[in-house]
Amino acid sequence: MAAEVPPDALGRRVSCGTDYGTVRYVGSVSRTAGIWLGVEWDDPQRGKHDGSYEGTQYFKCRHPKGGSFIRPNKANFGVDFLTAVKDRYGLNDKQDVQYGTGNTVVFGTKTVEFVGMDSVAEQQRQVQLNKLVDISVRECAVSQAGQEEEISRTCANMRHINLSKNLISSWETVIAIASQVQNLETLNVSENKMRFPSTSTSISSAFSNLKILALNQTGITWTEVLLCAQGWPVLEELYLSSNNITVLERPDTVLQTLKLLDLSDNQLLDGNQLHLIAQLPRLEQLILRNTGISSIRFPDAGFGCKTKMFPSLKRLAINDNKISQWSSINELDKLPSLRALQCNNNPFMDTEKNPETLIQLIIAKISQLEVLNNCEILPAERRGAELDYRKIFGKDWLEAGGHWNPEKNKPSEEFLAAHPRYPALCLKYGAPEEGELKGQQPLTLKNQLLTLTIKCPEKPEQKPVEKKLPESMTIQKVKGLLYRLLRIPGSELKLSYESSKLEGKEVELDNDLKPLQFYSIESGDCVLVRW
Repeated sequence: MAAEVPPDALGRRVSCGTDYGTVRYVGSVSRTAGIWLGVEWDDPQRGKHDGSYEGTQYFKCRHPKGGSFIRPNKANFGVDFLTAVKDRYGLNDKQDVQYGTGNTVVFGTKTVEFVGMDSVAEQQRQVQLNKLVDISVRECAVSQAGQEEEISRTCANMRHINLSKNLISSWETVIAIASQVQNLETLNVSENKMRFPSTSTSISSAFSNLKILALNQTGITWTEVLLCAQGWPVLEELYLSSNNITVLERPDTVLQTLKLLDLSDNQLLDGNQLHLIAQLPRLEQLILRNTGISSIRFPDAGFGCKTKMFPSLKRLAINDNKISQWSSINELDKLPSLRALQCNNNPFMDTEKNPETLIQLIIAKISQLEVLNNCEILPAERRGAELDYRKIFGKDWLEAGGHWNPEKNKPSEEFLAAHPRYPALCLKYGAPEEGELKGQQPLTLKNQLLTLTIKCPEKPEQKPVEKKLPESMTIQKVKGLLYRLLRIPGSELKLSYESSKLEGKEVELDNDLKPLQFYSIESGDCVLVRW
């Protein structure tokens, strides 16, 4: 017997084994009997042709071999939401076989009839479903909402729903399900290739409490996002990865409550597209991984100034992109609230072979950064990076017109464009002088010997000792040396140092695994030992 084809089969999502596709044609095919479904498969390798057969084009595909014909009995058109929930959580009628057939239970050779057993079992299922708060029906072939109001009667306490990778064909189906969940806060409908409204429609109250929404791999465009967003009045997190979004538009009246936006794996036209979403007032986290951007600019702010764009942005991910110029990293210092950055796998990182120097450069260029590539930036690390940066580019600064005397200090626009933070570092640590920069080799961390004075400020009977130590020597090894001098175990020693150039400032040497050069110690400085 031939399988029945749903009347709305055209455009519906179907599965066949582990493959997913969309029905593009329903009907007969020349020189064959019966009804066929023409399916455009998500994975083109599952297909055979472009929708044509023996010279007749029955349907169209994006991929020249993305389509094929299957019989209706091979296609799974899915189930309604509640059926999937009961199947997933073991609360469907099939679990009642322990009662025998109908309303009877078998005890040995005797069959006992229980009046009203069906209704009792149904009530127990109702109670269990009503307890569910967090529901996942991922890959359960959900394709429709089911009978009206049935979800609200059965699952009244749901707040978080995972509907990813199902057979949902349109946004209307999502609304039909969500409208029956009064306090819905989290919804994941990723990996459902569905139709979205292309024109403004009446705003549904289905998402009035929704805070987190995932629409990854759904085929949605940014224009469709803005149309649907009219019904997301309190949304805080929106995930839109892998949707072929290339062009953005300004969200003037929607998404104003958004705190997180994930646009990763969408090939944006260029970095200037970001200006169109730069006025989202509460946006704290922006994920732009693998978006194809090659540069970042905030033209509204000059050197050393803060931009008015992205006023609340604290965390930015730009890893796996095409950013090749350090000028884009300079621009990030203009973001007033930026605290965390991910920027791995960009061409600009290949310009410096020493990974430690690379990290120091990024830290020095972005003043408020606290976390870089998921690693916390310690105060001593920032200080070391900024002092090294000040010294490394000091010669360039002098040659460009920089001077320790403020009246003569006129560095060129070209230098300031390449090093916009340099004036601030001079204010913070003092301008470098010519004698300090003699013999300085740019961007190298050589294994040089440091002449250091070692003092025990709380033990005046211990005379200061002068030692020559390699700058690559770790604090742990310094403590080992001091043990031989003082006969005090390294675990009891507390080290710090005073710079000969910054009087009165004492810096703690608090990480045993770091080398002396990490703390920017120089010849002539004094190491203080306490226990």
